[in-house]
Amino acid sequence: MNLKKRFTDSDLARIKDAVKEAEYTISGEIVPVIVERSGYYSIANYKGGIFGAAFSFLIMVLLDRYIITDAENTLYYDPVFIFFVATVGGIICALLPNISTPIKRALISRQHLDNATKQRAESSFLELEVFNTKQRTGIMIFISFFEREVMVVADKGISKVVEQKVWDKMVTDLVTNIRNEKIVEGIEASIKKCGEILFEKGFLKAEDDINELSDDLRME
Repeated sequence: MNLKKRFTDSDLARIKDAVKEAEYTISGEIVPVIVERSGYYSIANYKGGIFGAAFSFLIMVLLDRYIITDAENTLYYDPVFIFFVATVGGIICALLPNISTPIKRALISRQHLDNATKQRAESSFLELEVFNTKQRTGIMIFISFFEREVMVVADKGISKVVEQKVWDKMVTDLVTNIRNEKIVEGIEASIKKCGEILFEKGFLKAEDDINELSDDLRME
């Protein structure tokens, strides 16, 4: 599904209002970001091709040993034919990850998914200039659908006074909401929690404070 089709105009308005409300009494900037996926993962196609070719060859061996007994089937024993069958099987399975998300995800290691998500989150943090605040008080709530990953990235003005376990708890709660198909509610709750944390830590809004970053949900 196209990422933008996951959210209605009403959903986007709710998230934007949640950011405005959370930032009303604090000096921090909360930036929600959602991406369809963090990487392209061509390795899934390579693995699919290898498995497909190997499986096709295995099927031919089993047919030869247990089913085909007629020696007149000379084509079946032709090396060129065997190569052709294995190649076709490999090509078909190499293309499957492009049309099936579950197959693609199954062919990628958890570590690979984690690394890609971390790199994409770091890139988004820089590209969206979440760091570009007067007191370095930007927070990015990053969601990557394909990887089923959520990250909270806080700039150094915040990270030095807020323990990582606080963000880990927020991530766990948001993941639970997403799994229960309550993504908008989950994002709203996470944004609200960010505001509460910054308020408790003394990041209060000053008289000359301005809204340095957009309140909109970013979709990439």
